[in-house]
Amino acid sequence: MPTLGIDFGTSNTAAALMAGDAVFRVPVETGKTTLPTTVFFDMARHQMLTGSAANAALIGGREGRFMRALKSVLGTPLMRETRQIGYQRMTLLGVVADFLRHVKAAAEESTYLTFDTALSGRPVRFHHDPERHARALADLAEAYHMAGFDAVDFLPEPEAAALTADPLPPGGLGLVVDIGGGTSDFTLFRQNADGIEILNSHGVRIGGTDFDRLLSLAHVMPLLGRGGDVRDVFGNGTSTAPNAIYNDLATWEKIAFLYAPETRRLVADLARQGVDQTAFARLSEVIEMELGHDIAFAVEDGKIAANTHDAARIDLAPLEKGLAVPLDGAALADTLSDPVAEVRRAARDALGDTDPDQIAALVFVGGSSLMGVLTQSLAQDFPRARLDRGAAFTAVSDGLARAAARG
Repeated sequence: MPTLGIDFGTSNTAAALMAGDAVFRVPVETGKTTLPTTVFFDMARHQMLTGSAANAALIGGREGRFMRALKSVLGTPLMRETRQIGYQRMTLLGVVADFLRHVKAAAEESTYLTFDTALSGRPVRFHHDPERHARALADLAEAYHMAGFDAVDFLPEPEAAALTADPLPPGGLGLVVDIGGGTSDFTLFRQNADGIEILNSHGVRIGGTDFDRLLSLAHVMPLLGRGGDVRDVFGNGTSTAPNAIYNDLATWEKIAFLYAPETRRLVADLARQGVDQTAFARLSEVIEMELGHDIAFAVEDGKIAANTHDAARIDLAPLEKGLAVPLDGAALADTLSDPVAEVRRAARDALGDTDPDQIAALVFVGGSSLMGVLTQSLAQDFPRARLDRGAAFTAVSDGLARAAARG
């Protein structure tokens, strides 16, 4: 029976299998081989939408619950808590399973095959804590079984991507740099006459969603009152607005849980007592109208624009007509300097005792590997390496298909 390779990503998902000697990329959406890892629970239709349809429902203002970055919640207690999600009570584990069930159905519909087994990508480390990493892996395995797969095996994502790298001279060393939405993963490999040899893999829990969070906290949340003064209920003193609500509002996987009654009460208090009435009124509007994901998409769009243009901005029109925050390349680099430095350290750690000058190629994959501030910094650390840009969103699923075919 065939095995389906699935790259279940924080931001995007892809699936593939071998058709003879060629990789067949599953059309997980109509005419597309990648699927945004998003879901929308449509209240009117009692239907779970996925991918682009989920994004469109959010942008279109339909009533329901939108979720993204569910992979980041694997291994946490939130995964198994039963809660009201849209029109039904379920766990986040069930949401992930339903999403994977959609991928399985898309593969079976396009190939006229039945897939009982899957080879899934995984980060080198879901979490820094080994126990939480193990729980995340167990969560994901259970979700695959709930989705209808009888068996699932796992392969670290950068090791899968290494199988798709352009060949090096015999004995040449390459480093896969897989910067995804939630993690940054690295695989050191050697080119042999009959393929590649994996020498080491390493990973850290930093990715594109962390970049979005930092940009949002630095450039958007101050417009909503972050760091602002709030008058004390009794007396004439003031205190600083609590930071937790802004951290959650800037974090993709936490936004969906912000609209609870206790949060609404807190925001109402801030709107009454806040010194900067305009800023706290904006915060109130975001929570009342459930605009958290609209803000997050605006930040992500601004990040992408600043990566390719000298002058860009974060357009906050969904919140307030004409409201925008300038964001140029220098501001982008400054805001992301700490995570970029950590990614650079992780890349060096992946080498072990290998000298950076021995690396013949850096193989960039993952959506966030398109960030110039990252690739330029890493290029400085590996001066003799050629820069290979793999298929950013499908290199892992392509490699999983190849690995599954080898058995």
